[in-house]
Amino acid sequence: MLRQWSVQASGEPEPEPAGEELWEQEMERLCSSQEPVRVLPYAMVDKRFIRQLREPEGVKTSCWQQWRRRQQTAGRRLGEAARRLARGCGLWEGALYEIGGLFGTGIQSYFTFLRFLLLLNLLTLLLTTSFVLLPLTWLRPPDRGPALNFTLQCPGGHQPQTGVPKFNNLLWNVLTGRAFNNTYLFYGAYRAGPESSSIYSIRLAYLLSPLACLLLCFCGILRQMVKGLPQKMFLGQDYRSPLSAKVFSSWDFCIQGQEAATIKKHEISNEFKVELEEGRHLLMVQHQTRAQRACHLLTYLRVNILIGLLVVGAISAIFWATKYSQDNKEESLFLLLQYLPPGVIALVNFLGPLLFVFLVQLENYPPNTEVNLTLIWCVVLKLASLGMFSFSLGQTLLCFGRNKTSCESYGYNACDYQCWENSVGVELYKLSIFNFLLTVAFTFLVSLPRRLLVERFSGRFWAWLDREEFLLPKNVLDIVEGQTVTWMGLFYCPLLPLLNSIFVFLTFYIKKYTLLRNSRASPRPFRASSTIFFFQLVLILGLLLAAVPLGYVVSSIRSSWDCGLFTNYSAPWQVVPELVALRLPPPSQRILHYLGSHAFSFPLLILLSLVLTVCVSQSQASARAIRGLRKQLVWQVQEKWHLVDDLSRLISEPGSGDSLGPESPHSRGDLDSPGATYSVLSHLQPVEKRRRTAQRNSPHLMGHTDTPIKGGGSS
Repeated sequence: MLRQWSVQASGEPEPEPAGEELWEQEMERLCSSQEPVRVLPYAMVDKRFIRQLREPEGVKTSCWQQWRRRQQTAGRRLGEAARRLARGCGLWEGALYEIGGLFGTGIQSYFTFLRFLLLLNLLTLLLTTSFVLLPLTWLRPPDRGPALNFTLQCPGGHQPQTGVPKFNNLLWNVLTGRAFNNTYLFYGAYRAGPESSSIYSIRLAYLLSPLACLLLCFCGILRQMVKGLPQKMFLGQDYRSPLSAKVFSSWDFCIQGQEAATIKKHEISNEFKVELEEGRHLLMVQHQTRAQRACHLLTYLRVNILIGLLVVGAISAIFWATKYSQDNKEESLFLLLQYLPPGVIALVNFLGPLLFVFLVQLENYPPNTEVNLTLIWCVVLKLASLGMFSFSLGQTLLCFGRNKTSCESYGYNACDYQCWENSVGVELYKLSIFNFLLTVAFTFLVSLPRRLLVERFSGRFWAWLDREEFLLPKNVLDIVEGQTVTWMGLFYCPLLPLLNSIFVFLTFYIKKYTLLRNSRASPRPFRASSTIFFFQLVLILGLLLAAVPLGYVVSSIRSSWDCGLFTNYSAPWQVVPELVALRLPPPSQRILHYLGSHAFSFPLLILLSLVLTVCVSQSQASARAIRGLRKQLVWQVQEKWHLVDDLSRLISEPGSGDSLGPESPHSRGDLDSPGATYSVLSHLQPVEKRRRTAQRNSPHLMGHTDTPIKGGGSS
């Protein structure tokens, strides 16, 4: 580019002042810029020329600058090597590439989401192990401390339950969590001595680890959500990428293997299907009449009212199932009632997405909107189900809305549950186990036999049955549910992320087998950009659902008297003021008290309001700049077309009298020679000059773009 400008400037007898000024400004900017030459968008010859301008011959750089440059180069090369190694050793890269090529980026985003959840669980497990388990194992004495002995005063001679009915079966004990009651899997096994006699506070680490895990997961999800924002949110709803760009630039000419070429063909085909489907739906919406729009609105209202009634019915069923399971613990029914709440929740989650997919299809949305809307309704169902499950557990264990003598005396239902944290952890453990077992059972007991029967028999019924379609909302619902349950159990079951990591790892291969062998591709493919954003959105909603009850329990609920780390505290959060009083000097205590007072909250709120105002203003300014750049891009394309029209007119009429440039000495038959090409290009500058003069005189013709385009005369 630089050489083109220099040649053009030297070849013109009378260069334009605007072009000369632009050249000088660009040279000054490049010489004074600290941007590395390596990242500049110029050819290698131009980069060498820029380096000579920055470092003229005979001028020696200092030793410090040379050392700093070598360090930057070494660091850059090391970072590139690390990124190449990470890409080469990335988890499931080959499988994700295969899935994306065969089934589209929408289905691929689900498996990428699984990998992201696995990383979140491993990070949570690493924090819990580093700050709680290892110090508790290595720094604590073998004696965990004596348990608090006291006698409960229960009405009517009712004695506290010391355990569940006996059923000596190892597999059943593992499935119900009874085999791990005295292990570090549950809250009750963690014990510690007084805080005044220890250097490292296990209680504080146990309390802050779940909160830190939730905060880190929130930051990670928010980062992925920003990266997954749909492009149309920035470019506008009327922006569409040209189909010609996909036609002429989609193929990767570095592909050599036949398998990779086949996958790439499927990928390009899926992109074309998405583009054509979106174009068809946009054209259909533009040609809708008022009557059709009114019918669509009525259908929308009927469908959403019906879906709302289904969600309310499902929530009611979960509430009564949980209440019945906790209130009836007879010997004869206990084995069946153990998994009654998880079973009802699983049934709701199995039937709900199927009904939602059928009902949302009646509204005739485009594929992306259909998937996202179904996903939103499924997540509303799932989060409401988990919320009702948590409330029913709280009503039974913590006596929410119920009057019991033990609740008034001890803060929880101590007559029925001596260690209520363990009971909550066991319920969440069973829910996580049941969800994974249901995934395995549905894959090998429903999907696989269905595929075998369809392949074995022929007929109208089997052709109608066909293989199952890989329903993205249902599968996303399952993994979001499992992750939400894991976050809810961080305080009651600290090692639940370990189990969920194993389940997510196995779920990837189970779902991959289901997709490649037992399922058929969706007839309406969709993009991954909007689905990735909605995946992170529903995941952050699950995180908030898990964080709110945890914050309430930690700050307000009385801990169990007989188990755990907080037996002598009115609430787990009370350990924080105690440690502040024991470990920090008075000035630090006063600073912390000020940070927690209203005198600090109001200035902080005002400061956050100002920061939010600045961010909103910058966002609006960026949106206006994007709209302006988009219009400028359209104007530049129109300018190039005008130049092409003028050039074609000059080529077709080389001897016309109104030609502004010198007449070419070559005939039309010699236009392919270098001399003819130079002669044709010599016409381009006067033509552009005349057009720009007309544009300045009539700005309404081209949108009043007076800024010269770099290299416009040589395009």
